[in-house]
Amino acid sequence: MCINTIRAFCADMVQKANSGHPGAPMGMAPIAHMLWSQVMSYAPHNPSWPNRDRFVLSNGHACTLLYCMLHLSGYNLSLADCQRFRQLGSKTPGHPEIHVTEGVEVTTGPLGQGIANGVGMAIAESHLAATFNKPGLTVVDHYTYVFCGDGDMQEGLSSEACSLAGHLGLGKLILIYDDNSITIDGETKLSFSENVPMRFRAYNWHTTTVYDGDHNLSGLLKAIEEAKSVTGRPSLIAVKTTIGFGATKQGTGAVHGAPLKDDLPVMKKKLGMDPKKMFFVPADVQDRYSQYKKRGQHLEKKWKSVMETYRIEYPQESEDLDRRFRGALPVGWKSALPKYKHGDKKNATRSLSGEVLNALAGAIPNFIGGSADLTPSNKTALSCTHDYQKATPDGRYLRFGVREHAMAAIGNGISAHGGLIPFTATFFNFIEYMFPAVRLAAISHHQQVFVMTHDSIMLGEDGPTHQPIEAINLCRATPNLITIRPADGKEVVGAYMVAMTNHAGPTVLCLSRQGLPHLTNSSENAVFKGGYIVHGASIKPDLVFVATGSEVSLAIDASKRLNIIDNLKVRVVSMPSTELFDQQSVQYRLSILPSGVPIISIEAASTLGWARYAHFSIGISTFGHSGPLKDVARHCGFTVPKVCETTRRFLSHLEKRMKQLGTQSIPLLNIHLSGKL
Repeated sequence: MCINTIRAFCADMVQKANSGHPGAPMGMAPIAHMLWSQVMSYAPHNPSWPNRDRFVLSNGHACTLLYCMLHLSGYNLSLADCQRFRQLGSKTPGHPEIHVTEGVEVTTGPLGQGIANGVGMAIAESHLAATFNKPGLTVVDHYTYVFCGDGDMQEGLSSEACSLAGHLGLGKLILIYDDNSITIDGETKLSFSENVPMRFRAYNWHTTTVYDGDHNLSGLLKAIEEAKSVTGRPSLIAVKTTIGFGATKQGTGAVHGAPLKDDLPVMKKKLGMDPKKMFFVPADVQDRYSQYKKRGQHLEKKWKSVMETYRIEYPQESEDLDRRFRGALPVGWKSALPKYKHGDKKNATRSLSGEVLNALAGAIPNFIGGSADLTPSNKTALSCTHDYQKATPDGRYLRFGVREHAMAAIGNGISAHGGLIPFTATFFNFIEYMFPAVRLAAISHHQQVFVMTHDSIMLGEDGPTHQPIEAINLCRATPNLITIRPADGKEVVGAYMVAMTNHAGPTVLCLSRQGLPHLTNSSENAVFKGGYIVHGASIKPDLVFVATGSEVSLAIDASKRLNIIDNLKVRVVSMPSTELFDQQSVQYRLSILPSGVPIISIEAASTLGWARYAHFSIGISTFGHSGPLKDVARHCGFTVPKVCETTRRFLSHLEKRMKQLGTQSIPLLNIHLSGKL
């Protein structure tokens, strides 16, 4: 009765919305019922209970199943909420959204992401358990359960993530595969014929198959208990189900992504339910599921009792664990940050990042992360800890291997789990390999620090494939993503200060390969403003240069030459983050980039977007070039003589154009229309 109620309830949600995917929820109803009723530890009255089992629906199109289970088991999701499925402003959107619906652990939609999120959650659980559990006092002890389908298995992301999970031996990760052999196009044999359990055994996973997932409830329970008993490997449970079970067109692609319509009452009658009743939950089913809310209260109370003893015997550890899950940073963490000054030796901002990263890791014990097989280049090795490996889960440095996409998605899972702040690193150009997960970090408000080195054409010989031209615009165009390109040591420190306090979303740090000078007037705190005057603050400017990263020192040197040779008074603005700058008041922004003065942007990337801040842009319109750094810089116009020459040409053109128009006014920019008014 419970299972058929779930099937009908999910089909009703899709029917009422006239939109959605009924097939997978109807097929997976037995698995969901067994998991929620007899396996998982959860507390509907407190969805953020730290020691709850995590549940991830990677096949997010099957979200009616999750909504139904949350509603039945007593979460803050009413019948009215379920009846508003896929409606504007509802708690039941078309795919699960972490900040919309209580009980949803991660935002899933793009297939495969949830699997990788689950890997991240399992890493977080094992690391926190190794860090905080004491003999006789286990305060971190929970499982991560992930539902997935054929689409998740076909996405390459799942291969990356599950390969790493097998290497790390994540024994508390259980992946339940809805093996119904149907995708949108039809039967999976059209495009997918691999032996999935065999593939996972090659990844060093424990695997088992339940051949009648429609009826064999004892087999489902036995498979889950067997998976829990395998402590040294993650587990895959392949469950043979019938998509759209009970419908006339069950087992076909026709029930995947469309309402059942006239078939709905037929299906209900077939399952022994009243065809005329919508969203009907029998009293016996309500009584059964009401027990699970009480069970959750008991489980949390039992855990709190252990925590009370833990606080007495381990007061420092308990205080640290509480702080982590509150999302607070340790008192005095900023005092650990290195100090840089003008005159210090030139250094690449990637190397300075490594220094700051290590200082933060020493001061913030829940700062954890790693690199996609680029540790020596990204400068991300942590001296205060050892590697996180199967035998050493207390380590805080992750070797992700060459798996950029999975790395970012795993980082999202670590962040979503709570208690840890993840960082992930690769070359900036390869952020486009990981961008689906970067975008989901922004949508989900996950705090994650993306350490992206080799940030421009100035890496030289590796050529166009490694030189990010458009990547920074991709990042800047993404809502709730802060992108920072620091110019020197102080700005690197400021960038990390922003990233560590940006609890509401991810931060991308763009870092140079080549050495840069430490500027005279740079500022850590000014990075929070996004843009500020770094040279020529005391003058009334004839011209303004606005630059980012490695081009700020170039702009300063060019401004000095223009002053000597052309008698031009040039202000230089460092703009480490256009997003942060846009958040400032109009008055502040116009005080930095004044009206009535020609403004030229300088950035070794695509000029797209700079028209908001500058009348003319010095940038890149190609995919870069292979050659020694100095030759590439000269060829692309990023030398002092080239910048001065381009500036003179622009000013000459501007003067002629103004005469043609009969005006003495510099064209207005739309800076006052962007950002916060």
